[in-house]
Amino acid sequence: MATMNVSLPDDLKSFVDSQVNHGNYGSTSEYIRDLIRHDYDRGQLRDALLDGARSPITTEADTAYLESLRDQAQANT
Repeated sequence: MATMNVSLPDDLKSFVDSQVNHGNYGSTSEYIRDLIRHDYDRGQLRDALLDGARSPITTEADTAYLESLRDQAQANT
């Protein structure tokens, strides 16, 4: 595993320390890794949404289509 040093202003360092001290994270490193994972996931979601927005419309979103999506969602729960 690689190591990275990060400099933070005192108020941000205090905030990170409070997150760890309140038991939300086991260590500062765990907190930073969690932030990076969330940012990575957000980027992946953004890319998927943009890909979807750029794709051609293949089905009209009428009542029957929306009902079929609802049925599929309920079947998957």
